[in-house]
Amino acid sequence: MLRGYLMGAADVVPGVSGGTVALVVGIYERLIDSVRAGSSALGHAIRFDWQGTKRWLGRVEWSFIIPLVLGIGLAVVTLAGLLEGLLHDHPVQMAGLFTGLIAGSVVISARLVRRWDVARILVLIAVGLSVFALLGLRGGVNEDAVAQATDPQLWAFFLAGAIAICAMILPGVSGSFLLVLLGMYAAVLGAVTDRDFGALAVFLLGTIVGLALFSQLLHWALKHHHDTMMAALIGLMAGSMRVLWPWPGGLDSTELGGPNEFVAETIALSAVAFVTVVAVGAYAQRREQQEEAALNAAPTD
Repeated sequence: MLRGYLMGAADVVPGVSGGTVALVVGIYERLIDSVRAGSSALGHAIRFDWQGTKRWLGRVEWSFIIPLVLGIGLAVVTLAGLLEGLLHDHPVQMAGLFTGLIAGSVVISARLVRRWDVARILVLIAVGLSVFALLGLRGGVNEDAVAQATDPQLWAFFLAGAIAICAMILPGVSGSFLLVLLGMYAAVLGAVTDRDFGALAVFLLGTIVGLALFSQLLHWALKHHHDTMMAALIGLMAGSMRVLWPWPGGLDSTELGGPNEFVAETIALSAVAFVTVVAVGAYAQRREQQEEAALNAAPTD
C-alpha cells in the first residue's frame, strides 16, 4: 500500500508522474502486466465471453494490485488539499524538490535499459527535446490556467479521466499536468475535496476505459521493444523537467531563468530528493535481482 500511496501522491502534483514512482521502486512492468490482463478481461466481458473473462482475471496479480489501488486512493483523498496548499505557498521550494525526484528517477531508469546503442540514445534525445519544446508552448500551470473549467459537464470528466490516466502510468508525464492543459485540474481536485461522488464516478469510468485501451499498446511495446521503449520513457522524464525548474516562480511557469530566490533551501531539497530516489531505486533493484536469483536457484520438480 505504501508504494500505491507514493504513486497517488505523485499523481496529485502537476508535473510529477505516478508512473515514475512505479519505475523507481521496481514495480512498473508488473503494474502494466496486471493492468493489461484486467483490460483484456473487460474486453471479453463486453463480448459476454465469461470463460475468457475468468481466464484473464486469473492473470491479474490481485495481491499486488488491490493494495496499490487502495494506497493511490488514500493518497489522493488525504493529500489533495495539503499539496495544493504547498504548491501555492512554496512554489519554488516544491519545484526544487520535484526536480530532484525526477532527476534521480532518470538515473535509476537508465539502469533498466539492458543495452544502450546509438539508436536508443537518439530516441531518448528526440523524445526529451520534443517534450521540452512542447511544454514550452504552455505558459504554465498558474491559477488562471487551473481555473479554466469552472463548471464542466459530466462528459468532460469522462474525457479528462480517459486522457489523464494514460499519462499517469507513463513515467515523466503527469496526469495532473494534462488535466491542467485540459482546463480540468481545479474541477477534478474540487470534486475530490467536495466529495462530489457523481463527477468522481464518471471520471473513474473514463480512467477505466482509457487504461483498458492504452495498457494494451504499452504492454506490447515493453514486451517487443523493451529497451527502445525505456529510452523513450527516460526522454519523457528528462523533457518534463522543464515544467519543474524552480525559477522563475516554480511550477507557475515553464519559463527558464537563473536562481533568484530561496536558492540554498531549494538546492538542498533537490539534492535530498535526488539522493533519496537513487538510494531507494538502487535498493529496489537489488531486491528484485536477489528475488530473481533465488527463484532461478530454487529446485524444480
